[in-house]
Amino acid sequence: MSKIVIVGSCMIDFTCFSSRFPKPGETIMGRKFEVKYGGKGANQCIAAARLGASTAIIASLGSDNYAQEYLKIFKKENVDASHVQIQTNIHSGVSHITVIDSGENSIITVLGSNNLLSRNHLDNSINLIKNAAVLLCQFEIPMEITLHALKLHKNYGLSIVNGAPAMKNIDLELLKLCDIFCVNELEAEVTSGISFDGKASIEHIMNKLLDLGCNTVIITLGKQGAIYASQKDRTVKKVLTATVQPMDTTGAGDAFLGALAYYKAYHPTLSMDECIRRSCIIATKSVLKFGTHASFPHKSDLPSDLFI
Repeated sequence: MSKIVIVGSCMIDFTCFSSRFPKPGETIMGRKFEVKYGGKGANQCIAAARLGASTAIIASLGSDNYAQEYLKIFKKENVDASHVQIQTNIHSGVSHITVIDSGENSIITVLGSNNLLSRNHLDNSINLIKNAAVLLCQFEIPMEITLHALKLHKNYGLSIVNGAPAMKNIDLELLKLCDIFCVNELEAEVTSGISFDGKASIEHIMNKLLDLGCNTVIITLGKQGAIYASQKDRTVKKVLTATVQPMDTTGAGDAFLGALAYYKAYHPTLSMDECIRRSCIIATKSVLKFGTHASFPHKSDLPSDLFI
């Protein structure tokens, strides 16, 4: 059985590269276009698999050529895709990504077949879910499906929810069910309803998310690393990461989540601080290459002391 199970999305990424973002109503010339395979669920699954994790994904693809290509990718990456369903008469999920020279990106997503992932599909995969050391979910599939997955997995292992894309009015039961709730700065603002503008608001946001019922909260800060706190210890702690010149930040958050799931599954005795530190190193490594899957490092690309 797979030690890490992802219940999440598969997306096809259509990426334009340009010097800057266009203003509203403006057309600008880009310099390159690529079609890649992404989606937060699939990305995080592959990121963990490249670190040596035994992974499986429960997801929904459309009736198009992209779906068949994705199944080939999962096979190549040693991901168990036997629980991926193919939907008829609907396209696979797609994302339009713009990457500018600074490495920043903006993304528009159309979920397509991801919206059709069902409770029945999860029920048919119950043994896979219950046997997972770590269950990893995101917000690119219907909220009720994520909630159902967490209920099926409760008391069987550790669960991580990546609150992306940002969403208001999250079901509080979901926040209470997951063991770790991980978001970036923008997602933390939207979820908490508090602006992120300094140390005081960081603590305010953390306390608000914990008050909503989260057990442990991690907020990733890009080049500044990450912060975390928990119900047991509400003191906000910061984990720094190395400063680099990024080429493309697309997928860095997914690299972090995949790494975090890996460490929780395979190195469960590591402290939270150390899990986050190592995950930040792997996420930082990913921004040095273009693309999503292409940027995720293999275990052999990384220092051996990250795996002891």
